Amino acid sequence: MIVLGEHEGRPIVVDLVTTRNGVRTLGIDLAAAPDRTAICTITWADGRAYAEVDNDALSNAYLVSQMLKVDKVGIDCPVGWPIPFVDAVWSQSHFGPWPPTSGSSKADRRALAFRRTDVVAHNFVGIWPLSVSTDRIGITAMRCAALLDALAKYGIEIDRVGSGLVAEVYPAASLKRWQLLYRAYKGRARVPALGANLDLLLGKMPSLELVANTDEVCRTSDDAFDALVSALIARAVMQGKTPLPEPEDVPLAAREGWIHIADCELDELSG
Repeated sequence: MIVLGEHEGRPIVVDLVTTRNGVRTLGIDLAAAPDRTAICTITWADGRAYAEVDNDALSNAYLVSQMLKVDKVGIDCPVGWPIPFVDAVWSQSHFGPWPPTSGSSKADRRALAFRRTDVVAHNFVGIWPLSVSTDRIGITAMRCAALLDALAKYGIEIDRVGSGLVAEVYPAASLKRWQLLYRAYKGRARVPALGANLDLLLGKMPSLELVANTDEVCRTSDDAFDALVSALIARAVMQGKTPLPEPEDVPLAAREGWIHIADCELDELSG
C-alpha cells in the first residue's frame, strides 16, 4: 500500500495487491492543467464493457493512482519528441550548427515537426497528429513525461512503443477508422454534435454500458468523450488490434513513441 499525495484534501492510497473481476483499461485525455484532464475506466467482464468517467481537476498524483489500478492505459498525448528536433535543439544549445533540415521546404519542416509515428498515422488514416515540437500539445507532453517518470519509480515498465502499462493513443484517428465524427465535435458550440457522436458510438458497440453519470458527462465534455475513446483503444492494444511499427521503425519508436490506432470494429473489443 502506498500514499501518492492528496486529492480534494484526502490522501490518495493505492493497494498494489488487489482482487477484482474482469480486465480494466484506463483512458486519459491529458491536458497541461488538471482542470482540463479527463479519465475513463472501463471494466471488461462477461462480454460487457462498463465505463465510468471522471473529469474533476485531476492531479498528477491522482492520475498515477488510477494508472496503477488497471491492466492497460491509453493516454492521448505524445510520449516523446522527434529525434531530429531533439538533436537540433541540443546542437543549438551547445552553440553547434542548426541542421540543414531547417530549410523552407515542407519536407524540411516536417523532419523537425513530426515523429516517424506521426507520418505512419497520417499514411494509415489520412490525418496529421498535432506536432509535439511545434504545437501547444508540447506543454501537455511535458506533463506526460512527468507522469511516466512517476510510474517508473514504482517499478512500472515504461515502453514508449506501448508494450508496457501505457500506450500512446490518438482518438481522432480511431474515430475515423470507426467511421465516426473525428472533427467538428469539440467546443461548447458543438455539444449537439458531441452527443450525436456518442449515440453513433453506442450504436456500433451495444455491449458498452455507461455507468453513473458517464452518459451525461460524455455528452457535454469532449475531454470525457476522448477519455472514453482512449480507454477503448487501450483495449484494442491489449488485443493486438493496433498496427505496430515495422522492424526498421522500432529504434525510432522506442525513443519517440508510437501512436496506437484501433484497427478493428468497436463490437470486436468486448470479445
